[in-house]
Amino acid sequence: MGKKRVNVGLIGYQFMGKAHSNAYRQVNHFFDLPVEVNMHTLCGRNEAAVTAAAAQYGWANVETDWRKVVANPEIDVIDVSTPGNLHAEIAIAAAQAGKAVFCEKPIGNTLSEAEAMLKAVQAAGVPHAVFHNYRKAPAVGLAKQLIESGRLGTIYHFRAVYLQDWIADPNFPLVWRLQKEIAGSGTHGDINAHIIDMARYLLGELDEVCGLLHTFVKQRPKAGAINDKLGAEATNEMGEVTVDDAAMFLAKFKSGALGTFEATRFAVGRKNHHRWEVNGSKGSIVFNLERMNELEYYSEEDPADVRGFRVIQATEGVHPYAGHYWPAGHIIGYEHTFINLLADAFTNMEAGKRIEPDFVDGYENQRVLDAVERSSDSREWVKL
Repeated sequence: MGKKRVNVGLIGYQFMGKAHSNAYRQVNHFFDLPVEVNMHTLCGRNEAAVTAAAAQYGWANVETDWRKVVANPEIDVIDVSTPGNLHAEIAIAAAQAGKAVFCEKPIGNTLSEAEAMLKAVQAAGVPHAVFHNYRKAPAVGLAKQLIESGRLGTIYHFRAVYLQDWIADPNFPLVWRLQKEIAGSGTHGDINAHIIDMARYLLGELDEVCGLLHTFVKQRPKAGAINDKLGAEATNEMGEVTVDDAAMFLAKFKSGALGTFEATRFAVGRKNHHRWEVNGSKGSIVFNLERMNELEYYSEEDPADVRGFRVIQATEGVHPYAGHYWPAGHIIGYEHTFINLLADAFTNMEAGKRIEPDFVDGYENQRVLDAVERSSDSREWVKL
C-alpha cells in the first residue's frame, strides 16, 4: 500500500517561492517520510510568469487567484510565500478552509495580524509552520544540543548580526521590500526577524528591549520589472522609502542573559553575513551562515595547553539532519535548510505533533519586532 499523498498549493513564485519549490521537490528524495509530498498547484498573479515558473520548478497546475487554491478540496497544505501584506488574509482563509498553513516570516506585517493568524489556525485546529529555516542547519542543531546539555554552563551573552549590502547603492530601485504598506518593515522584519528567532530558539524568551531603527536613503527610483533575486529594473520616477534600512537593539532575556542584535542592508561587502555567538560560564559557540556547515566551539574544560576555539564540521551523521545527505565533509547548502524544515513539518503533521517553528513562534517573534519598533519611537526600554 502506498503512502498517503499530501497535495501542496504554493502562493508566490519569486525568491522564496523558488526556494520552497525546490524543497517540496526534494524532501521525499532525502527523507523517508510517512507521506508523499505532491506539488499540486503554483499560484501567482502574472499568468505567463507563474506558468513558466511552474514548468521550471515542477508544479502540476497553475492558478492566478489564491482564493481558488484555498477552496480547492484536493489541496491539503497552503504555503504563503507572498509579500507580507497578503500573509494574514491568505493564511486566515486557508485555516478556515481546514488547510494546513505554512507561511514565510514574519508571519504578519503587524502584531495584530500575527495574533489574528495564530488565533485562526488554533480555532481551526489545523497544522501550521513558519519558515525560519536557519534553525534547521545541522550546525545550529548541534549548538542547541550543546546549550541544552549544559556544556556551555550558565549562558551570559547572545550577540548577533545580520549584515547585507544589496540596497547600499542609493540608485537601487524601490522594490516592495522598501515599502511599509507591503513589507510591514524593512531590515527589521526581513533579517532582524531571523536572529530574533534564533535567539529565542537557543536561549528562550526575551524580557525587555531597547531599539533603534534608521533609514539612510529616503527616496529611490521606483521599480519596474522585478526578478527573483531581490532586485528590479529602475525607472526614472522617484518614490519614498517608508521602512528602516538598519535596525539594532539591546535585550535582556528572561534567563538573565544579555543580547545585542544588529541588522542592516548597508554593510558594504557583506552579502548574507548572519553570525551569532553565545558565551557561557564553561564555553562559547560561534555560527556564521556563510560557513553554515561549521560551528566554532570553545571549552573552558579543555587542558590549558590546547585550549582554544575548534572548528567542528557538522557533516557527520551524528549531527542533526546531516546523515540524510552526503558522506562526512561533503557540505550541504542554504537550500537544504528548507528541505530539513519540511521533513520535520510533514513528519510531525502526520504524527499529530506540533511543528516547530510554528505560528506560536511567529507570534512571539512579532512581539519582539513590535517592542523594538515601539522602543525606537519612544527612545525607552520596552518590556515584553
